[in-house]
Amino acid sequence: MSAIDIQNLGKSFGRTEVLGGVSLAVGAGEFVAILGPSGCGKTTLLRLLAGFERPDAGSIRMGGRLVSGPGVHLPPEGRGVGVVFQTYALWPHMSVAGNVSYGLKVGGMGRAPREARTRAVLETVGLGEMAARRPADLSGGQRQRVALARCLAMEARVVLLDEPLANLDVHLRDTLEAEFADFHRRSGATMVYVTHDQAEALALADRVAVMEAGRIVQFAPPERLFREPACAMVAGFIGDGRVVEVTDLAPLGDGRAEARLLGAPVRLRCDPGERPRPRARIALHPGDLRLTEGEGVPATVTRATFRGHHLRAELAAGPDGGVSLCLNVAAPARIERGQRVTVALTDGWVLPDPSLSSLPTQGL
Repeated sequence: MSAIDIQNLGKSFGRTEVLGGVSLAVGAGEFVAILGPSGCGKTTLLRLLAGFERPDAGSIRMGGRLVSGPGVHLPPEGRGVGVVFQTYALWPHMSVAGNVSYGLKVGGMGRAPREARTRAVLETVGLGEMAARRPADLSGGQRQRVALARCLAMEARVVLLDEPLANLDVHLRDTLEAEFADFHRRSGATMVYVTHDQAEALALADRVAVMEAGRIVQFAPPERLFREPACAMVAGFIGDGRVVEVTDLAPLGDGRAEARLLGAPVRLRCDPGERPRPRARIALHPGDLRLTEGEGVPATVTRATFRGHHLRAELAAGPDGGVSLCLNVAAPARIERGQRVTVALTDGWVLPDPSLSSLPTQGL
């Protein structure tokens, strides 16, 4: 049984459709990220899961129980979910311990067991010595830990996280990523993590649902999103991906294919059922290209940026320079704007023919 089962969920605000026919199944104990650009509907989906909004169509089940659907809408407090907000949502007049224990008090737990559980979860998140402090006396990362401790104390089996790292600096975000992973491992809770930051999603989640314009366009493990995007949107959104056209696509029958990229012969990965096509689009990443002295694609360096352990070179490729590519060159290296180079493709994925794709891969 899935911890969360969403079927054909729809939501509009006025005449604007925000979600259209979203279906998603999340396994018990799974960590799922909802990823997409601003305005794609991911936060609305989270609010529907939490019970803050009522869907216009479709249904939501949690642990097999219908919580939203025709004639049914359980409020947030009736769903047994924990929510970690971007803004922490802590009561400023309460101590850290008071914030963590408040839900237990409302739930009717006695004082002694309530205090014991509060101490235990604060120790778990490394805030045992800060129980008496107020939220204003904590750093952003510590406040986020209080929000996590509150979920631990309530023993929520489903935890929803709404862009929880968006207001933190880069160093603290890396630290909190580890905190979320540890929290997931210790609690065994099912976690749904909404973010626009693909690095967070790919680092933390078992599977990632990529959204565009109110729909899920691919739901898959991070590696599959990176190596086998289902469409051009996912290919361009994940990992500095680029989508370029090839000609004379000839599948070899073993998940490999041959084609020509800007006139140069290339070997590609493809779906085993891929068919020959005169033209196709492929997804590639900066790491899939290398400089070569032999046969390859001619290009001109339009920009070179120092990135520490490598240089990022932006290229205008092809006879007329009309195709934009990106290449990582290991440091130390010397590459300059205006330099003529030849690049070879070491890997690439043939995108499915959109005329044959009626629905996105959901991985349900």
